[in-house]
Amino acid sequence: MLTLDRVSAGYRRLQVLHDVSMRVEQGEIVALVGANGAGKTTLLRAISGLIGVTGGTITFEGQRIDGLRPERIVRLGLVHVPEGRALFGPLTVMENLQMGAYTRRDRAELASSLDEVFTLFPVLAQRRNQRADTMSGGEQQMLAIARALMARPRLLSLDEPSIGLAPNLVTAVLEAVTRIRDTGVTVLIVEQNATHALRISDRAYVLESGNITIEGRGPDLVDDPRVRTAYLGM
Repeated sequence: MLTLDRVSAGYRRLQVLHDVSMRVEQGEIVALVGANGAGKTTLLRAISGLIGVTGGTITFEGQRIDGLRPERIVRLGLVHVPEGRALFGPLTVMENLQMGAYTRRDRAELASSLDEVFTLFPVLAQRRNQRADTMSGGEQQMLAIARALMARPRLLSLDEPSIGLAPNLVTAVLEAVTRIRDTGVTVLIVEQNATHALRISDRAYVLESGNITIEGRGPDLVDDPRVRTAYLGM
């Protein structure tokens, strides 16, 4: 579904990613873990078109997407939830959700999509008229994910969805990720809580200094001593 072939990218003269190759198959949860500064966010930004690549190719469902503008990539069905949520603070929950659907042409089906995200995150239904910037961190993260789902993604990329959340909310958000996959949406997740991310993922990659160094089944990597020592701080 998504293939990166020897991708390099960075910021001006700083190259962050070095010949990264990886794949995400339809219906998977794939986790990308690594120490701070390893290049995880840069990789998601390159995939979503927020930064350009300096080498290699990125292909989504058979179409090369490196070089495309971010809005074009969203229309193809690859939607990115950035670290920090990037909500429209002064807007209500409902208005943020409507903004998430701005690329859609099937306007008649928006009510069905709203029902789906309200079922996934019932608190958003209760807060539909509340301003986003008055919500708790956990509620804002749920809204950020729900807004992305309103675009009807085929692949959802999540950058640190549990950052800054209390432990019980971390569990709730990651359980929601599993339910999203069960609806047929493929997920690529970067997550600070690497142990949790590996446990819910089908496969995982470890990124170190801009290079993929380890690949395997997510649950297997939880107990891999190389991962535990170098990346999980255990």
